[in-house]
Amino acid sequence: MPDVPVLGSTLHFTESSTGAPGAAPVVFLHGNPSSSYTWRRVLPAVGHGRLLAPDLIGMGASGKPDLAYTFADHARYLDAWFDAVLGDEPAVLVGHDWGGALAIDRAARFPERVRGAALFEAVLRPVRPEHLSPQARARRELVASPQGEVMFLDQDTAVRQAYTGGVLAPASAEDLAAYLAPYPTRESRRPLLAWARQLGAPPPELVARLERAGVWLQDSSDVPKLLLAFEGSPTLLLDEPAVAWARETISALEVEHLGAAGHHATEDRPVEIGRAVGAWLDRHALR
Repeated sequence: MPDVPVLGSTLHFTESSTGAPGAAPVVFLHGNPSSSYTWRRVLPAVGHGRLLAPDLIGMGASGKPDLAYTFADHARYLDAWFDAVLGDEPAVLVGHDWGGALAIDRAARFPERVRGAALFEAVLRPVRPEHLSPQARARRELVASPQGEVMFLDQDTAVRQAYTGGVLAPASAEDLAAYLAPYPTRESRRPLLAWARQLGAPPPELVARLERAGVWLQDSSDVPKLLLAFEGSPTLLLDEPAVAWARETISALEVEHLGAAGHHATEDRPVEIGRAVGAWLDRHALR
């Protein structure tokens, strides 16, 4: 589990390499309020290959520099990590939540370095009120209010809620402790609030980036893409209308339904996610 120096800080990541030497790297990008720990039961189910899972800057075991933790900040540090670890080598990107947005943003900026993209419960476009369920709209208003700072900064409520209410089966005490461990203080939880507020009220520069990434999703017919879909929870970001939009909009897309799960589907369906990604990798000779 190495740490790589990037831009005056460090990014932590896990890596496993099995199977034929020289396999194309597959990079797994987590979302909020998470860390690479979310992939612990997914990666073994993916099977062989070179599998890497970084902690985003300010999250997990990565460094926590004094940043605003905007989307651009995360992308900049992630770019530096790719340069340090993979150089110009093309990779397959797998993204959940904001990790999905970072994946397609990187693909739009460096299309020659992306061989494929697998996404689930991901931010695929600027989120507008009409895209959200009533529950999600209420949470958006709460996060934007002063109470949002209480939930995310003064307390660890946001992390606890993610892994007790954002899943169908609440996380065990051991797993919840692992998710809480990187965020013991008010200062360490600043990235979590920054992410949440960018989802609820994306600034113009983020909207522009997501729109450019949307052009890549639509035009990159030579790049295989996989969207994993779920059902059965009001916390899902990608409901049936969103999946229908993806089918109509995203080129070279395969959609696979994996059953009931909450937004943090790596807790509810880790083996199914891993197997679906592994089978897709094999169908397209991506490893």
